[in-house]
Amino acid sequence: MSAPSWPEMARVFGRIGLLSFGGPAAQIALMHRELVETRDWLSEQSYLRALSLCMLLPGPEAMQLATYAGWRLRGTAGGLLAGLFFVIPGAIIIALLAVLYASYGQLPLVQAAFLGIKAAVIIIVFQALRKVAGKALIATQGWLLAALSFLALFVIGVPFPLIIIAAGLWGMQSASASASPVAPEKGGARPVRVIATWATLWAAPLVLVWALDQTFLLQLGLFFSNLAVVTFGGAYAVLGYMTQTVVSDLGWITTQQMIDALGLAETTPGPLILVTEFVALLAGFAQSGASGAFAAGLLALWVTFTPCFLWIFLAGPYLERISAQPRLAAALQAITAAVVGVIANLTIWFALHVLFGRVSPSGLLAMPLPDWSSFDPIAASLTVFAALLMLAGRIGMVPTMAILAATALGIGMI
Repeated sequence: MSAPSWPEMARVFGRIGLLSFGGPAAQIALMHRELVETRDWLSEQSYLRALSLCMLLPGPEAMQLATYAGWRLRGTAGGLLAGLFFVIPGAIIIALLAVLYASYGQLPLVQAAFLGIKAAVIIIVFQALRKVAGKALIATQGWLLAALSFLALFVIGVPFPLIIIAAGLWGMQSASASASPVAPEKGGARPVRVIATWATLWAAPLVLVWALDQTFLLQLGLFFSNLAVVTFGGAYAVLGYMTQTVVSDLGWITTQQMIDALGLAETTPGPLILVTEFVALLAGFAQSGASGAFAAGLLALWVTFTPCFLWIFLAGPYLERISAQPRLAAALQAITAAVVGVIANLTIWFALHVLFGRVSPSGLLAMPLPDWSSFDPIAASLTVFAALLMLAGRIGMVPTMAILAATALGIGMI
């Protein structure tokens, strides 16, 4: 198949960026529909192998998956287009919301509309889980790995990287010598050049703020650079660490602001890790007003997402070669199955935090338990309404979210 034209790529990845609500599970399913089912730009196996690679890398896996798809289609420029189009719509919306939030405080009617969107997102993520599981769980071992992955995360709280390592080792040990590898991709990569280029771009603004003696911006840039390196498994894996640092250790924002930041990031398009932009904007605004917010938000975006291009452009050329090795191919297949358990954990976690006002760990275990007295009947009713629209009525994602937001807004005005 010939590579798609630049206008077509811009249209498709722009659509993905605008519709990428619902966190990584929904975003992964959206890209599967657009790139595999509708247009056949990627094969099923290539898509799943790419997903496994992106789950192994630090950073937002859905954004990196879009970048990889663009790179496969039209090289580095295609990867840049796809990755930027995935991030920019959400980044613009987050910036506007942060400005409104910093200027006017909480917006009850807007939050009421967001409740409807969150209710719809529960069903969107459920649909995504069902689709990804149907594609990735092809044998008993896959189901077992998915179940163990879910229990390890949901009940025990095992760190995500350990789950990925364990699944990969399991897959390697169970690999059959008669596995049928995919032919490796032709053409060599230039890892030294890639590392030098993107590491320089990553560090450039940090050097600039250091040279200008901007202590706050340097501290902020270094913190979010560090976060970009340890963000395995998506934003949820580092939210606890991030909250502890920006609220308790650095005092940039309050606990309530952090909760609001997460809520807004969850209900806007793009990766959830855009919450870093919101936090940076609020912190910058508190430091030096609108100009400080603008500088801090741009810096946070840069050091959060520039590394994503580094990881993909460095590792992408080797994906097919990795897949051509039977044991490594089996490891990637096992990791893909474990990812289903990760998405299931995310689905339940999200539902609990939408339906209940208070959720806390259960004693010694990490399993989140809701405070039943904080059950939100309005959120539950909206979730049932979303299920009727999407599962029974087969209404599309965007119309459903619009209907739910309008319904919740109407309830909030009563």
